[in-house]
Amino acid sequence: MQSQKKERVSIMVTDAIKDIIKNEDLKPGDKLYSENQLVKKLEVSRSSIREALRMLEVSGFVKVYQGKGVFISDPEQQLQPVKNWVVENADTLKELFEVRLLIEPHAAALACQNAEPKDLAALKSVFDSFVQEVEKGDVQKAIGCDSAFHLAIAKSTKNRTLAVLMRTMDKTLNEGWFASLHAPGRLQTSIEEHKRLLDAILEHDEQKASLMMKKHLENALADIQHYFGSL
Repeated sequence: MQSQKKERVSIMVTDAIKDIIKNEDLKPGDKLYSENQLVKKLEVSRSSIREALRMLEVSGFVKVYQGKGVFISDPEQQLQPVKNWVVENADTLKELFEVRLLIEPHAAALACQNAEPKDLAALKSVFDSFVQEVEKGDVQKAIGCDSAFHLAIAKSTKNRTLAVLMRTMDKTLNEGWFASLHAPGRLQTSIEEHKRLLDAILEHDEQKASLMMKKHLENALADIQHYFGSL
């Protein structure tokens, strides 16, 4: 699970919670296990449980009520879950992309300067995995590969503070990745954008890499605004 080639823990936890819902025949309105119970039941960290629950909420499988718990959603409420979630969390998404636009173009330029051959190989491997998951139509696994691609760039900078910051954002504010990749056509477009970004880093072209990252993030935000409502 620690390898970038493997599924992120949160994706595996998400699937495990879906299995619980199915196997225990939980109905709309039923209450799911608490975070503490899920931590013990699935033997994973609390942060992984919280991330999985956020992804399930965005997908429309569950609804989280602060102070009350997690409840199974009504199928009728799952028709436009991502759009509903984006509308309800517009401010958070806007802030997330503002921070990413400040940090990640610079990270891409630094990666051109400091990435070692092993970092470039890892980056290409993650890109290939992303393409494979998109081609298979597995959105959740593709999202995991997408965020892993951005984390690999941050790691390639050799700036530990930047890498830790990106890792923290990925664990606590991954909704931007999730929402944008549910926009129609964004997965396929992301392949093209990631490829141009990867090529720029492989060529050690700092200016191009920074520009490609900036365009990639701006396009993702624009797609969210277009398909799910303005932020």
